[in-house]
Amino acid sequence: MSEQPELETTPDEEPVRADSARAAEATAQPESGRPTSGAATPGLDVLLDVPLRVTVEIGSARMLVQEVLQLGPGSVIELDRMAGEPADLLVNGRVVARGEVVVSDDRLSIRVVEITGGDSIGDGSH
Repeated sequence: MSEQPELETTPDEEPVRADSARAAEATAQPESGRPTSGAATPGLDVLLDVPLRVTVEIGSARMLVQEVLQLGPGSVIELDRMAGEPADLLVNGRVVARGEVVVSDDRLSIRVVEITGGDSIGDGSH
């Protein structure tokens, strides 16, 4: 007596032969784990020339509208960071690194001292 391959149920609840289902999976996902689309999948190289907005945040403060309207030349705003604490380097609103503010060729710069896990700004990670 010949043994039939077991039947599996697809999301549409239609029985499919297990061996043909596995063959379809192998075709859709090669050993690399990436789905194939028929054309060669470009690598990360295509993204290397994409410009990103990089922002450095040395601190922040919460103020009332009345306090902001009273600002003028010489006003001092106290930030939530202590002097000497690292500044945050943000890419698309996510902290990707921390560093110290330095002067380089008469410009403010940041020297990266720590790479972070990509925390979202405002998530309480400061």
